[in-house]
Amino acid sequence: MAIQTVGIIGAGTMGNGIAQACAVSGIDVVMVDISEAAVQKGLATVAGSLDRLIKKEKISEADKSAALARIKTSTRYDDLKSAQLVIEAATENYELKVKILKQLDTLLAQDVIVATNTSSISITQLAAATQRADKFIGMHFFNPVPMMALVEIIRGLQTSDATHDAVKALSEKLGKSPITVKNAPGFVVNRILVPMINEAFQVLSEGTASAEDIDAGMKLGCNQPIGPLALADMIGLDVCLAVMEVYLKEFGDSKYRPCFLLREMVAAGRLGRKTGQGVYTY
Repeated sequence: MAIQTVGIIGAGTMGNGIAQACAVSGIDVVMVDISEAAVQKGLATVAGSLDRLIKKEKISEADKSAALARIKTSTRYDDLKSAQLVIEAATENYELKVKILKQLDTLLAQDVIVATNTSSISITQLAAATQRADKFIGMHFFNPVPMMALVEIIRGLQTSDATHDAVKALSEKLGKSPITVKNAPGFVVNRILVPMINEAFQVLSEGTASAEDIDAGMKLGCNQPIGPLALADMIGLDVCLAVMEVYLKEFGDSKYRPCFLLREMVAAGRLGRKTGQGVYTY
């Protein structure tokens, strides 16, 4: 099935980023959020991002105008009926996502694919809450969406080959490099990344090296663009802790035990950039 129109639920950071990636690639978009202010803010973010690409001579003014013309904003789910794929990019909350998916089930034609941009919730579990489990899939985009090449395509136990193939083809049309992942906590990237961050906290807590030297070592020795502790500050230490706690619960393996220093810093309210202090001070 050729996907020509994509519906997006959520006009926040991920939603408007996905909208931009689609529109720049010639895909029509219907971006829906709960208020007119929210969708207009999302559209303004896309316009600002396109302006930066113009300054870098990546696109022209005409390209910007054409992309914005492809994005329709709405506060009504009914406007999603024209889409062949609807991507749910709402807040990372299971109950909220299930509520949205049940609304979509009653509205969309049976052949419409529904995807979720979740980074942690089980695709199989979400699919089971729908009446189209074979047409349900995970599309985990990375932030900032217009710049990051990766999309993790996550198959639930029920996801059909046709659904997977259609979503993979769309991802490639967006200029992304998709990887296919089975449903499991953390999928692939976060499953590897967050325990690495946790281990960096363990090394720091043992006094093996300073935070600056740990980050410098991983940047210079492993060619990482940012050190794990600085990255934790960007992600949010509370988020890193919550992810590790999910892994410990789901896998039942002590190797996912969160570092005590990470717990202490979260308890102290030192969550990273968003609070002005984490491993580093901002």
